[in-house]
Formats: sequence, C-alpha cells, structure tokens
Amino acid sequence: MAAIVGALAGLSLDLEAAGPRVLPVGARPTDSRLGALKDLDGEFPFHPPETLEAWNRRAEVVQRRIRVSQGIWPEPTRTPLNAVVHGRVDREEYTIEKVYFESRPGHFVTGNLYRPKKVTGKVPAVLFAHGHWTDARLSEASDKELLRELAEGEERFEEGGRSRFQSMCVQLARMGCVVWQWDMLGNSDSQQISMALAHGFAKQRPEMNTPEGWGFFSPQAEAHLQSIMGLQTWNASRSLDLLLSLPEVDPERVAMTGASGGGTQTMLLAAIDPRVKLSFPAVMVSTAMQGGCTCENASLLRIGTGNVEFAALFAPKPQGMTSANDWTREMSTKGFPELQQLYALHGAKDRVMLKRGEHFPHNYNAVSRSAFYTWVNRHFRLGLPEPVIERDYRRLRREELTVWDAQHPAPPAADVTHERSLLREWHLDTQRSLDAAAAVPAEFTKVFGGGWDIVLNGGIEEAGACKWSLSGKEDRGTWLEMFGLLRGTGGRRELPAVFCHPRKWNGRTTVWLSGEGKDGLYGADGKLRPEVQKLVDGGTSVVGVDLCYQGEFLADGRPLDVTPKVRNPRESGSYTFGYNPSVFAERVVDALAVLRFVRDHEQRSSRVDLVGVDGAGVIAAAARAQSRGMVGRAALDLAGFRFGKLTDLRHPDFTPGGARYGDVPGLVALGVPGRTLLLGEEAIPPLVRSVYAVRSEPDLLRLGTPGDAQSVRRQAANYVAEP
Repeated sequence: MAAIVGALAGLSLDLEAAGPRVLPVGARPTDSRLGALKDLDGEFPFHPPETLEAWNRRAEVVQRRIRVSQGIWPEPTRTPLNAVVHGRVDREEYTIEKVYFESRPGHFVTGNLYRPKKVTGKVPAVLFAHGHWTDARLSEASDKELLRELAEGEERFEEGGRSRFQSMCVQLARMGCVVWQWDMLGNSDSQQISMALAHGFAKQRPEMNTPEGWGFFSPQAEAHLQSIMGLQTWNASRSLDLLLSLPEVDPERVAMTGASGGGTQTMLLAAIDPRVKLSFPAVMVSTAMQGGCTCENASLLRIGTGNVEFAALFAPKPQGMTSANDWTREMSTKGFPELQQLYALHGAKDRVMLKRGEHFPHNYNAVSRSAFYTWVNRHFRLGLPEPVIERDYRRLRREELTVWDAQHPAPPAADVTHERSLLREWHLDTQRSLDAAAAVPAEFTKVFGGGWDIVLNGGIEEAGACKWSLSGKEDRGTWLEMFGLLRGTGGRRELPAVFCHPRKWNGRTTVWLSGEGKDGLYGADGKLRPEVQKLVDGGTSVVGVDLCYQGEFLADGRPLDVTPKVRNPRESGSYTFGYNPSVFAERVVDALAVLRFVRDHEQRSSRVDLVGVDGAGVIAAAARAQSRGMVGRAALDLAGFRFGKLTDLRHPDFTPGGARYGDVPGLVALGVPGRTLLLGEEAIPPLVRSVYAVRSEPDLLRLGTPGDAQSVRRQAANYVAEP
C-alpha cells in the first residue's frame, strides 16, 4: 500500500508487522474493483427511477457531477465578453457577421452570427456546436464527397451540400432564428489552443507538469479540474451569454444542437444550463461509446453515469436526437425507451424524439437537419408547413467567413504562454470564489462539501451497508480478537478486517486506519502495538481494515506504487478517471463503509473515533469529512501531504480534483465542528483555522507535536482515549 507521503521508508514503519490473516495465503478478496476498469467503450445503461422525487434527487447529483468535472463548481466569473462584430455579409433573407469574444480574459471564441432580416418582435435563437470535422465552419466538401452524399440522399443540393455547417445556419435564419456557430478549440479560427493539443493529446509534457505554470492534461490541471472539455463547456455557456445579449433574441426560445462532439457539447450544456429551452444532440446519445476525443472526456464525469442520463437531465423540455450507422445504432432499443419512460414520469412523453438514421453514416445530413428544423418549428411555434426542408443558397467561401484579417489580427497560435496564463487566471478566479464561500458556513458546506462529494465519489451514500462474515477469533484474555470480511452489496467491496473487542467495553469504538492496512495494529512480534493495546485495555474497541489495494488485496504483498489504468494508450487521465474512481477515493469510501458498519452494528457505539496514521492520515481526514457527523474525535497524521504537489497521474494517491477545494486543509475543515488533532503539520492550516473560527469553535482544534512514527501513534491513541 502506498503511503500518503509516497514512501513508507521515510515513516520508520515496522514493515514486519503482521496481524491475523482472513483469507488463505495467496488468496485475494473477491472484490469487483480488482477486475478490469471501465472505459469509454463500456456499457452505460440508464435506469429511470420510479418516482419524480427520486429522479429530482438523482438529477441534482448528476448535474453537480457535470459541473464539478467541468471545473465550473463554483461557477467562474462571467467576465466581459468584449465581443467584436464585423464584416457583415448581406443576403436577401439574412445576414452573416464575423464575431469573436473573450470567454475568459485573453481567450477568444470565434464564429459566425446569422440573423434573419425580417424580424417582428422577439425571435428564437440557436446555438450550433459542430463536431470533429476538419475546419468545420470554414470547410467545403470535395467533389467526390459531395457526389457520394447526393447519391446516398445525405444532401440535396450541389451548392448548399458543400457545407452542412452553413446549410444549417442559413435555413434556420430563413426560418426567423438568430444562429451562432462557433469553433471548437483548435478548429477553424480558434488556434490559441492547437488541434493537436485539444483533440490529439497523446503524451505527457514534463515541462508543463509543474506546481506553478502548469498546462492542460498535467497532474496539476487534473488536480484542479481544468480540462479542454471544461473549457469547451464554458465557451458554450459564454456563447449563450452572447446570444442572450442580442436585443432581438427571445430568452424563452433558445435551442442548442450539434453532431458528434457537438452533440456532446449540446448534451452537457443543456443538462446544466436552464437557459437552453430545446436540445437536439445528433449521433451521440448512446449506451455504448461515450465519446473518444480528449475534448469529450473529463475526470470524474461519467463515474456511475453516462450520456443517456445526461440527456435525461433535460426532461421535460423538448429534446430530439438522431441515430446513425455508428455507436448510436441501437439507441431505439437501448436508451431511448428509458428516456421516454422518464419523460412519461413528467407527463411529457411526446417531448422526446429519436430520428432514426442507421442507414446513414456518422454525420449531420440533410435528413437529420430537417428533423431538427421541424422540431424547432413545432416547439417554438414558427408556423411553417411540416416537414421543414432546406432550400439551396449561395454559400460563402473560407475568406468570407474567417474572423481574422488585417484589421482584426489573429492572436498567436498554439501558444504555451497563453495556455499557462489561461489556466492560472482560471485557478485564481476559482480561488477567489472559494475564499468567499469559506467565510460563510452554509456556502462552505455547499461549495466545498458539494465538490468533495463528487471528487470522493459520493461519500457515505456510496459506501452502502456492509455485512460481517466472521472467519475466526482468538480469546486474548481481557479482549477478543475477531477477524473476517466486511462485504458490501453486489461484490463491489470485500474488506478484510480485525476487531479487537475488550470484554469490559466502554461503549467506544476507534477505527484505526494505517498505510499497512489492518497490520498497522500490530508490531513485528504479532502483538498489538503498545498504543493500540492501551486503548483496548482502557475498554475501547479498535477496528483495523485492509482498504482497497492494502494488505490482503496485494497478491505479492508489495505496496501499490502505480495505479491501474485503462488500455487507452493516450496519456490523458480522463480516460481512466472519467469512468473510475481514484484509488484514494476508493479507500475513502472503504473507510466510510467501516464507519457505517460500526455505527449500524447491533452493539451500537456511544462514540466512534477515527485515527489515521502511518500514511493513512489524509484518507482518514477525507472519511471524516464525508461521514455526516459519525466521527466523534479524529487524530490525523497528514505528514504535510498535498494533492497539488503530485507530479505523476499514476501515483497511488493522485486524485482528480484533490487540489481544487482547499486541498487537504479543505478536507480537514469539512470536519467542523468535530474535535480534531492534527499531526504532521507545522501549524494549523489557515483555511482550517478560519473555518473553525467562523463557527466559533477554534478550541476543538489541536496541533500535535513533531515526532517519529511511534510518537505520532502514541499521541493519536491518547487523544481518542480522552473523555
């Protein structure tokens, strides 16, 4: 088991310590987490709840998961857009303008704004997010591509068929809608972040993996939940700000659509931004592949959820989608019926629609576009004959669409200085919001607690109930040594544990977490360590446990030094941590399962205390933060560890989001108003002190004295032994 400080040797542990073994030598727990990890090509079924009340509870958690994973919990500051609109092109029924604005200071979003010329009152608006087509907004199909698409019925016109992206915008403008089409990062005019970085990232860049001035995909960016996907989600949200700033736009009739990667963007923004009133993600919603690009994956995003559930978050507002001869081909039988079931719960089954197109390849063809126009016409009450189909038009060339020219020069492309400054500004803005939240108890609980709930994968609720399976026991005279397995439901958790229970029990139980697992209770001679024995002799029951990848989880007995990863060769942490909790998070939930078992056991404890030493102090701090008041006293040896200092995505303690919500001090502070002894720290961290002070409970904090591992254990035991 890897110690929180990264090296057991530095803690002067007695590596020969050994307690009773639960399983036969060589056997490992039958814990499903020891199997293959989930990846983007797995199965992601959606199971609608039976009641709206249950769905509303679930929806809040999934929406928060999206926000946290995208780095927008708390929401970033909506800085001035400083939009520049120029180069108007006049057509008979509509106009096209070139636009760029700043979604974050110094970072530009580029695109074209289409407006109808005959406007009466407020008009609908459409956000059109393209997917992974090369130079999508500026592109033109080749003769060969066009002929095939005309022959197959994917396109209708030789002129308009050259650009499905312009075709969509022109038709919507003719229908009376304002349309904003913008560029994905690295596409068309958006080159401050390169295509190779945003969508083709493959190898870690050591020069960008630094505690200061880090870049995208680095451990530091992941620890602060800064991702390409998150930036694209924010660009989409700011794009909506742009549309709603136009005086002619009706805020009650705003739609969003996009295909492939644009469908992913559509699903996410529609799921979390109530300003979107109609959603149409094309060729993306599926129980199968969830999106293969780095821009479609973010750590924490799809743990226990998936794209169909993201789409479900839009209910009961009108939502359409399409399928194709791709991973969406089974949507009509896997996913869509469940969406209909959820919409029916809302009394709105007719507000969700699937336009099947398995005979077409993966694209946003004229047939699919017609389905979208008709859906918009119907729900925005445009009064056009249905079905709505396109008419041909004279398309604009690349040079007529690009936003950059001599009067509006493009910013430097693929600029690492911009990348670093962008992430730094994002981080500082987040920090200001977090500092403000920390000063208000209710906001602190909502923002920090709500964030850590997602980072740690659900806390006490995820832990679930465990059953005790006794393997054996030894009579030690004044106390009983009982060892066995704590089993969760569904085979997800099977924890070897030992209970040291005094015959004259005082009603207290201490859960003792160690980097060595349950062996941390014992010395080299196989007897309880003196500090643990003192607790048991005083009448306290002490529990030791092997958390995930500790003790009997290890086939060879060697500590875990590299965490498992999915087979995807690209070195983006999101491919693993977007679908699977970190090892640290799994261990925290294991600790919570033990706490819950102790709390719910038939011999209920009058007080449950928690000790984390010898490399498990931060695990204990996190478990205490998530325990919903179950822990009386906590003695935490933090050993000076901080998530933000890790420089390896596969370090056993690496945790996406670990540095975002105050890092380790944020976890400790969430223990308020619990009594806490901090060990391994030179001083009480300012965040911890201030949060306790705001609650007028600073006396509940105590700082231990420096010492070796034995001294730390002794101080911890003495602290939880106090009345």
